[in-house]
Amino acid sequence: MNIAELKNSIRSVPDFPKKGIVFLDITTLLKNGEAFSSSVELFFQKYKEKNISKVIGIESRGFIFGAALAYKLKCGFVPIRKPKKLPAEKIQQEYQLEYGSDAVEIHKDAIERGEKILLVDDLLATGGTMCAATQLVEQLGGEIIGIAFLIELNFLNGREKLKKYDVHSLIHYEKE
Repeated sequence: MNIAELKNSIRSVPDFPKKGIVFLDITTLLKNGEAFSSSVELFFQKYKEKNISKVIGIESRGFIFGAALAYKLKCGFVPIRKPKKLPAEKIQQEYQLEYGSDAVEIHKDAIERGEKILLVDDLLATGGTMCAATQLVEQLGGEIIGIAFLIELNFLNGREKLKKYDVHSLIHYEKE
């Protein structure tokens, strides 16, 4: 399945979660076995020679692609979660939202110093969540080999916050 077919497998939902927003619903891609498998395979082909130690998925849809990719790469998977979801000792990084702030957390023992890390999420919008995730990985001594997204909303310029990393997105949307 090519990129155009993958893009066509994503449903656009107008006015969700509020009026004026067009929500890109990936559940239609996920329920299509060929589309889901193809998207994971495209990521795999990009990263199979990079000696990735661990794939880190961002809550929650980053878990879907990250875990599948870690399985194919035969490496570990680590979740980065929203606050108060991880049971053991953890570190936290806050980031700014349009109105207010949020945070993400990772277990302190999730990464060994020098491990090669691939970060994965479903969508790059403003880049705030992923920027916070990179700070957590680097604080634990991980070496970020790449950052992968299923979808990138180019018009929100999230890539700017991540310009020091190798960012790869399968599907791009140029305008809202």
